[in-house]
Amino acid sequence: MSRVQLALRVADLEAAVGFYSRLFDTQPAKRRPGYANFAIAEPPLKLVLLEGEAGEPTRMDHLGVEVATTDQVTAATGRLADAGLATRPEENTTCCYAVQDKVWVTGPGGEPWEVYTVTGDARPDIEGVTTAERAAACC
Repeated sequence: MSRVQLALRVADLEAAVGFYSRLFDTQPAKRRPGYANFAIAEPPLKLVLLEGEAGEPTRMDHLGVEVATTDQVTAATGRLADAGLATRPEENTTCCYAVQDKVWVTGPGGEPWEVYTVTGDARPDIEGVTTAERAAACC
């Protein structure tokens, strides 16, 4: 399995979750404070929402290709390097509330792309907790 990832930085995470839930007729696969992701089957898409600053317009944060295994990330790293692209591998890194192996490259317009696989979950204890709920609980 592989699918394209689109990560958006949004000012109002709750409104964005509501909109994309309706648009793609599905609920988020993961919710954490300031974060939500949708694993959309059709069209195959990993939509990631990252909470930005209030009043800020939505913007593209980064793009990616999710693959099934670390071996596929390693193969992509070699292929991209052989194609003359500067690669930045990361192994066993925690990002987007997941443990991942990945490689980064930069597109001609400065857009960051990652080829990644998820090897584990991070912070499942806060699944579904919003930023506001987390702030209220800690203070």
